[in-house]
Amino acid sequence: MSAKDPKVEAIEQFFTAYAAGDMDAMSAVLAADIEWTVSGRHPLSGVKRGVAEVRSLVDQLGKTAFKADPIFFGSNDDYVVDVHRSRTAEGIGNMDTVSALVWHFNTDGQVDRVINLSSDQHQIDNFIWDNFALAPLPDRLG
Repeated sequence: MSAKDPKVEAIEQFFTAYAAGDMDAMSAVLAADIEWTVSGRHPLSGVKRGVAEVRSLVDQLGKTAFKADPIFFGSNDDYVVDVHRSRTAEGIGNMDTVSALVWHFNTDGQVDRVINLSSDQHQIDNFIWDNFALAPLPDRLG
């Protein structure tokens, strides 16, 4: 029996911390300069840069009682891929789909890039639009 990849263990720790709402434990896995890409065409999509933006994303998803239930993990020298059930328990409508995250690890053993992929992007786009509004103009422009 071979030992579990420490990168997979780190992602499992991330999911355990996520389920417990432990932002500090989640953040410990992430590099300070992380780039987390959320696919789709909705108010939460795009690239989140830095731990503070990733934490903000997680906070927003928490408003819908978002859950990520791991199904599968695979890894190689630099990456972990997880497949999980993405679902919500609150908000307008409902989201229940399968998603995958592609986690890249830097040379320090921290996650520096994540790409989020969905099996039903339309469902996610519609759910997010129904539950998260853009700030009115001119406040949404930087």
